[in-house]
Amino acid sequence: MTGGAPPPAKEVRLRRRTRRARLAAGATTLAIHGLILAVVVFATPASPPLAPEPPVIQLLLVEPPPPPPPPPTLAPVAEADPAPKKAGAAGPKTPAPPKPAKTKPPPPQRKVAKLAPTDVPPRLVPPDPPKQVTEVAVSAAELARATTAESEGSGSGGLGAEGDGAGGGGTGAGAGGRCDMVRRLQKALRDDDSVRAALARARRAPGFAGRPLMVWNGDWLQHGDEEGKGLASVRQAIAVEVGFAPKSCRTQAMRGLVVLSLADGPGAQRVVLGAGSWRWSDLLHAR
Repeated sequence: MTGGAPPPAKEVRLRRRTRRARLAAGATTLAIHGLILAVVVFATPASPPLAPEPPVIQLLLVEPPPPPPPPPTLAPVAEADPAPKKAGAAGPKTPAPPKPAKTKPPPPQRKVAKLAPTDVPPRLVPPDPPKQVTEVAVSAAELARATTAESEGSGSGGLGAEGDGAGGGGTGAGAGGRCDMVRRLQKALRDDDSVRAALARARRAPGFAGRPLMVWNGDWLQHGDEEGKGLASVRQAIAVEVGFAPKSCRTQAMRGLVVLSLADGPGAQRVVLGAGSWRWSDLLHAR
């Protein structure tokens, strides 16, 4: 088997089969790679070629020059006629002057008839006479029955105080423990200088010198040239004293007149107030 003897036929056939298998495997591999390459090439869409970018345009901002000024307007110059026109010669027509605008005529003036003067003298109307105020007089019998500070403060109750069997003495120290409003008002009027001055003016009325002055008889009374009813100073002093008094004092029932004296002794100024049946609180609600 050594030397140049040919290989057996079985080995030759084996070599041929191996070569064929290698060639077939190589061809298959090449075919697969070619197929993959074809799929990759043909599956990718072909993008269009990019267009070239346009060139950049440069802009320069330039301020425009100002417009030229308008030409000056010249007034037309009327040409003078070189020579006077001859009669009958045809020439250009001159324009007619403009007609003036029509103005409205002024309204007609009304004539006021003047009355002829008369010989009748003017009549003077006299002013209204001052209003006469009638003073309310108080008789001596009424003064005798009137309640005074002395009678209220004595404990007997006077002739003008009403109660449930109680007297009027003092400011709670009397028999019935009631307020002595007569004494309280008399003291308030005596201590007020404006009240004394107002009563002095009111007493100067004719026929009332030295007589007591009635200021309230259910309503405030007007005296002399006073503007309102009741003497302002007297009315205010009484209203303040009654308004700040205890409720038992304001609601105390009274009957008849009450006399308030501004001084002790004869000839003193006196104020009278009261009615048939009344209470001190009625002085606050009077008109």
